Amino acid sequence: MKQNEMRAALFDRYGPPEVLYVGTVPRPVPAPGEVLVRVHAASVNGGELHGRAGRVRLVTGLAQRGWPKRIGLDFTGEVVALGPGAASPEEAGAGGREDVVRGVGVAGPQVGDRVWGVLGRTFGSLAEYIAVRPRHLSLAPKGLDLMEAAALPVGTTAITALRDKAALRPGERLLVRGGSGGVGVVAVQLGRALGAQVTALAGARNLDLVRDLGAHEAHDYATTTPADLGRFDVVMDTVGTEHRAYRRLLTPSGRMVAIAFDLTRAAASLGYIAASTVHGRRRVRAFSGNPSHRLFADLTRYVDSGELRPVVDRVFPLEGIAEAHRALEAGGVRGKVVVRLA
Repeated sequence: MKQNEMRAALFDRYGPPEVLYVGTVPRPVPAPGEVLVRVHAASVNGGELHGRAGRVRLVTGLAQRGWPKRIGLDFTGEVVALGPGAASPEEAGAGGREDVVRGVGVAGPQVGDRVWGVLGRTFGSLAEYIAVRPRHLSLAPKGLDLMEAAALPVGTTAITALRDKAALRPGERLLVRGGSGGVGVVAVQLGRALGAQVTALAGARNLDLVRDLGAHEAHDYATTTPADLGRFDVVMDTVGTEHRAYRRLLTPSGRMVAIAFDLTRAAASLGYIAASTVHGRRRVRAFSGNPSHRLFADLTRYVDSGELRPVVDRVFPLEGIAEAHRALEAGGVRGKVVVRLA
């Protein structure tokens, strides 16, 4: 491998996990305002499975043109170089260094910083190096190994859903569908931290896990119907099916946040979500995740305070990227599947 090259997870066509392989691509050079991060680890996200399989290209459009395509959305790593202006207040944001990034503040990112973040609305974090804008990352929690920390960037989705979109309040009843999945394990913990009475739906073998994470009640999704559950002030759906049935569980002032849709009925599912965001009393909240450094700074504070902890199901080397995708597709994952690079 040449000095200006690096390893990365790639695929040359849409298809099953076997289309993924490790190849060499040019090592990025940070452009003005960017930082170069040596990636330690990244997680595998459900959206990447569908993107690799080509299931959502007619819904979302192509995030990347041409082949081969890259994979990976979030990351943990270490800043190894700065592009011109990357440490400027304008790029980093207002406020002091510890105040904002714990989100990259006035001093900006520095070489040697341990960071975590996302690439924004593109893929490619499963590579030895990435170039990224400081607004898409934050200082990683001090008390976590970077491999463990790779299970948590998806937690920004839970923060946006429960705190910002649903405005979950102490004492309210919260239902988390998919409570043992990558987003669900964070939502259960965050719901408890926000003072809610948390009910989680998960697979039978994962009920003890979600209780340990803070769920007051845990039910097997395979044997529990919506009619068995009662009323909720907030429903967070990470599964994507039966939106109508679970929306009916809301109290008159209830709120539902949907972060997934039914791929077997994509048009109908997305149409229902879109219509229910503007019609009716029990509106569904939906959003497109593109977290900023301020949101990652909030995530870091939740971790540093002990209110959130990572749940890692399995760890694969980069060369095991196809196996990592197969593991997530098989279902029953507890927390996150992580890919280790460093």
